[in-house]
Amino acid sequence: MSQTFKQKVYAVVKKIPKGKTLTYKQVAESIGHPKSARAVGTVLSKNYDPTIPCHRVVRSDGKMGGYNRGGIKKKLAILKKEGVKFPLSSQERDGG
Repeated sequence: MSQTFKQKVYAVVKKIPKGKTLTYKQVAESIGHPKSARAVGTVLSKNYDPTIPCHRVVRSDGKMGGYNRGGIKKKLAILKKEGVKFPLSSQERDGG
């Protein structure tokens, strides 16, 4: 049975390890929808499942993007606690 777009997004995001991030664009590209970064953001904005670490997905321009469980400050605090260094280098943002 084929997965829905949402299921594919969640599957990729679940695999992002602590201390690492992906961009919305990288998630979209990894599921075969390279022009769907905004749709990835929409899917994640509706995620309340704590097993899906949507806080590990950031914008390509180095900004945080939204976080539906406490806002951007909380997202930043969680990422720092997990060991993510800021600002993200262009290589990290662009998948290098």
